[in-house]
Amino acid sequence: MLQFIFRLPLLCLILLLLGTGSLAAADLAKGRATFRSSCASCHAVDNDSNGFGPYLKGVVGRPAASVAGYNYSAAMQQAGRNGLVWDEERLAAFLSSPSKAVPGTRMRFFGFWFSSQIEDVIAYLKANP
Repeated sequence: MLQFIFRLPLLCLILLLLGTGSLAAADLAKGRATFRSSCASCHAVDNDSNGFGPYLKGVVGRPAASVAGYNYSAAMQQAGRNGLVWDEERLAAFLSSPSKAVPGTRMRFFGFWFSSQIEDVIAYLKANP
């Protein structure tokens, strides 16, 4: 019993490290599945066709509101003019809460609840340059 008590802090530390987003590997297959179930009805990721939302092929590293032919909200256009570029950090903030990241956006999505979902979706988006 005493050995278990001394190992408990080590076990807790290991579980903590494994649970952190920076150390956990994003799951591309889960990202694809999450994208398909939550995003694909409005966004394409495998072609340059706009749907209800702009296409997201090549979104990582792209300036906000820069897809030709899509009618962005005034808020998103202003964010683009202000220099918003969709890097991983900004995509994560947007996917967590679009209306908080870009107040006034027309995107009708409340955001993902889990950081693992966000990391997985970003990994999937990065795989579609």
